[in-house]
Amino acid sequence: MKRTIVVPGNGRVSVEPDIATLRLGVLVVRQTAGAARESAAVSMTAVLEALGAKGVAKRDLRTALLSLSPVTDYSSDKGPRVTGYQAANSVSVTVRDLATAGTLIDAALAAGATSLDGLDFRVADPSAAEDEARKDAMADAKRRAQTIAQAAGVKLGAVVGVSEGGGDSPGPFPAPRMLAMKAEAADTPVEGGSQEVAVSVSVAFAIEAGATD
Repeated sequence: MKRTIVVPGNGRVSVEPDIATLRLGVLVVRQTAGAARESAAVSMTAVLEALGAKGVAKRDLRTALLSLSPVTDYSSDKGPRVTGYQAANSVSVTVRDLATAGTLIDAALAAGATSLDGLDFRVADPSAAEDEARKDAMADAKRRAQTIAQAAGVKLGAVVGVSEGGGDSPGPFPAPRMLAMKAEAADTPVEGGSQEVAVSVSVAFAIEAGATD
């Protein structure tokens, strides 16, 4: 049986996000279901037109939520009664130019949006960063193996097996360095943080015959 040293290796690469997704919504309450639906539709149409006027392509606009529900008053002595209807409509917006994020938010709110549910940053294509992280992970594994081999008094041989573990996909999380991306004409400052791409590997190195000097 071939003798081996099996070690883990970890690689992390810091990247800056180049794309963002924001979710904007409209919420209205009217006395009838039809009036609520119509009012929400008018408001969301205005929001979409405002975003389009700022350069957002239709392919980057996706309806995320449509809902219509009764508003019920439970405080009456006569029991619950419907006092109106609530309509909600939200859209997911892909922002491909991060410098315009603040401007887009302000334009949407000015056009009638009543909520901003979230703003997530990510890397559109993390493959290059993942490749760098893999290289770092292999280098880390080799350093570990060399240390173990030296301490054990054996000679480290070639790689005889490699498996890649689950890496971390780039996602939003607190970063030590924040990038201010406030548009000149916008009152809303938007910041995108650096993110990490992480890859882990498990590497088996052969132990060559003969002890090290």
